Amino acid sequence: MDIHCIKPAPSSTAAPAISRKYAWIVFALTFGLLLSDYMSRQVLNAVFPLLKQSWGLSDTQLGSLSGVVALMVGLLTFPLSVLADRWGRVRSLILMAALWSLATLGCAIATNYGEMLVARAFVGLGEAAYGSVGIALILSIFPPHLRSTLTGAFMAGGAFGSVLGMALGGFVAVHFGWRASFAAMACFGIVLVIAYRLMVSDKRIAARYPNAQATEHNTGGMRTSLRELLAGLFSTVSVVCAYVGSGLQLFIMGAVIAWMPSFLNRYYGLPADKAAAGAAVFVLLGGVGMVACGIATDRICRKVPARKWVTAVAYCLISFVLLSIGFRLDAGALQLVLLGAGILVVAGTSGPAGAMVANLTPSTIHASAFATLTLANNLLGLAPGPLVTGAIADRIGLLGALQIIPLVSLAAMLAFAIGRSRYVRDLNRIDALRGQAAKP
Repeated sequence: MDIHCIKPAPSSTAAPAISRKYAWIVFALTFGLLLSDYMSRQVLNAVFPLLKQSWGLSDTQLGSLSGVVALMVGLLTFPLSVLADRWGRVRSLILMAALWSLATLGCAIATNYGEMLVARAFVGLGEAAYGSVGIALILSIFPPHLRSTLTGAFMAGGAFGSVLGMALGGFVAVHFGWRASFAAMACFGIVLVIAYRLMVSDKRIAARYPNAQATEHNTGGMRTSLRELLAGLFSTVSVVCAYVGSGLQLFIMGAVIAWMPSFLNRYYGLPADKAAAGAAVFVLLGGVGMVACGIATDRICRKVPARKWVTAVAYCLISFVLLSIGFRLDAGALQLVLLGAGILVVAGTSGPAGAMVANLTPSTIHASAFATLTLANNLLGLAPGPLVTGAIADRIGLLGALQIIPLVSLAAMLAFAIGRSRYVRDLNRIDALRGQAAKP
């Protein structure tokens, strides 16, 4: 079944002016829950040194506690996103946030590695589809010309949440114990869930934005078969390359986020709280870089959209060079500067990859397309990154592992280069099929 089997969505219209304020309220609350999402996910990294000391865990076990969340996200994001479109996006977001908050509370009372692993798996279950469903909800209530800005800002929220989780988690852990760190993240999430439940609902969204895609989905306007859906999601070589390239590049981001507190603790002699705060600065650079690289890409590629592939390749190459050199230098200011510069651009591919996925898939299945991108980001990147790094570290040391990890950028570069070579041909084919589908 080809992509023309999926009818294109009617052209989006700007939300009524009277509803613009409410749209920003929805964005703020949805963004707030995204912060909670990543605070709950990344607080673990801040307490790695304390857990290792308390329970005698290996680096592989520590990496698995971090990677299992991304693994669950990768496995479940697609089916749960499809269910959310049918059941109601707002209700699904509330349920997800409640689940990961309660699971984080479970981490606070875990008594051994096994219990912690199960609790972390439930954190991943709750977080699985939040990113894809959240961005689909936001894009459905804002005018199309704001999509790039909103997408970049929303995705960067993951980095900002990671910063808060590690910095606040490390501070609380040193002063009140590592269990209190998990409890604090859980309480923050529960408060936001209550606020979201009071302020936002599917009915309010439908009433204020009758033309929003969310209304179409929730009222059964799109009942695409699984075969048609898969045909739209994987219709071209270039869109598959966008999925793969994005996931591979985030392998490095996931590894660095997970292990930077331990790196600073082991090789710079920083205590857990200061190591977590220092790592949070690097993660913040990653978030700022996602936004800055997205803006730079849009400006560079304003007249020639195909250049987005070239910018993605450039971000991969720059991060590979900077991180490879940085991790091979002796501990000191120069090393930290190079690592910071590398992390600034390492996730810069997120914007170009997301734009390419949106361009290469029908608007009616954009929620599922972003879910597929999230799946690739997690199964290829964020899940294996911490685990593989930990497994290598058990054999050759953490520094040696971090020196190897940047090589993954070369594979990401290859994927983006292949996508670039096929992009114009694939885009012309999709435009032709859309034109055929639009004919009565």
